[in-house]
Amino acid sequence: MAALNWRGLGWFVGLSIGLAWLCCMPLWLSEAGLAHPLALPLMLAMMFTPALATLIVTRWISPPAEGVVQATGLGIGKGRRWGWYWLFAWTVPGLIMVVSPFFSALFGVYDLDLSLSGFRALLNAAGAGDALANLSLWPIVIAQLGVGLIAGPLLNAVPVFGEEWGWRGYLLPQLLPLGQWPALIISGVIWGVWHAPIILLGYNYPTNPALGVVMMTVFCVLVGILLGWTRLATGSVWPAVIGHGSINAFGGAIALFAREGATVDTIWATALGITGWPLWLVVIALLVLARQLPVADPPDAQQRRSALMTHSSI
Repeated sequence: MAALNWRGLGWFVGLSIGLAWLCCMPLWLSEAGLAHPLALPLMLAMMFTPALATLIVTRWISPPAEGVVQATGLGIGKGRRWGWYWLFAWTVPGLIMVVSPFFSALFGVYDLDLSLSGFRALLNAAGAGDALANLSLWPIVIAQLGVGLIAGPLLNAVPVFGEEWGWRGYLLPQLLPLGQWPALIISGVIWGVWHAPIILLGYNYPTNPALGVVMMTVFCVLVGILLGWTRLATGSVWPAVIGHGSINAFGGAIALFAREGATVDTIWATALGITGWPLWLVVIALLVLARQLPVADPPDAQQRRSALMTHSSI
């Protein structure tokens, strides 16, 4: 079994987390937090810190023997069925995001309103409520969800690539000497902890930011297993980029179905919370039962063995 590249891993994790805190430091120093006028650009810059860490590590600190393109999965995918993994990533994560508020409502932790009063309130606040006052909002919601499903992953591809080239492109394959399950879980934990600079400010879990770091870490482990599965099965980072983009595209589903004036506690509700986690776990369990996870002889492991054999024979 190949040894871990501790030099590359240490520098990657340190740079990713350190640069993330550096990006968010103005939010902390100003005491404005997420209300800072530059909050959105700074969080967008934070999303590119794993990619920057990957670039620095693979270019100057610990260049991979098999080359950057192969080592970080920049190809479109290998195997006859690689397109199915793209389809899975395009649809399943986003659908879980949409279904999760309904699932949370079954446990009484999400105030579901099928009359869409919360969505109508948002339209009223935006000045569009009068024109739609006597119309059902469901056609608009369905159209939005349809556009989100089709275009959302593509529209979000650039910023989420900034994360995925690091987490699934570089980090996950580097951890494979530990085994697939440890690699998937550890990479998810690191991904979750990386979010701490904004989670502690109230992002995603405003009702309890400190506990939110733990919650986000669990969420990232669960989601990371599914995104990582597509990476391991295809040898490509792009399905994970698409899947991550789909999740971000449907983040607003929380507000679509909530009752006007209701507070959504994401510690408990939606795909981010405790009642949403079973949805991710069901999909993971189905992959395990179908013997698709762990992946049999993933392309990344093949490439590494080939690169090591070539390197040792020189």
